Amino acid sequence: MATVTNDSDRLHTFYQEVFAAEVISDGSEFGDGTGPRLSIIKIGDWSELNVFQITGNTEADKQVPMFGRGRIDHIALQAESLETFIEIRQRLMDRGAADDFVTDFGSILSIFFRDPDGMECEVCVENPDAQPGVTHPPGTRSQRFP
Repeated sequence: MATVTNDSDRLHTFYQEVFAAEVISDGSEFGDGTGPRLSIIKIGDWSELNVFQITGNTEADKQVPMFGRGRIDHIALQAESLETFIEIRQRLMDRGAADDFVTDFGSILSIFFRDPDGMECEVCVENPDAQPGVTHPPGTRSQRFP
């Protein structure tokens, strides 16, 4: 996933502190030192966030409601375990990036949060209480996290 920010350092710190992410690349987009700042944040084993900081670009300032954001509305990250999910949830709440609501979709549990740029994101984990074939609509609070 690629995104635009006005403050790469702030975004790096957030993802490092909440997700134990690693900034694996940070510098000019082009080998000759020109172009926007491009950093790559590795989140877990399978996810990377490509972050562009472009002087004069105001796209990161735009905050619009869900389903008004264009073709990509939000991103979801998969926690590796329920214990990790609980830890990430607490870190997000401690930073004011998420409230305490955990959605029970049936097969997965979900937390929605906003990163420092206001991008809406989601953390999911397999629901240990899931019942085969049972799904729940958005807004169904998890009984595990009342």
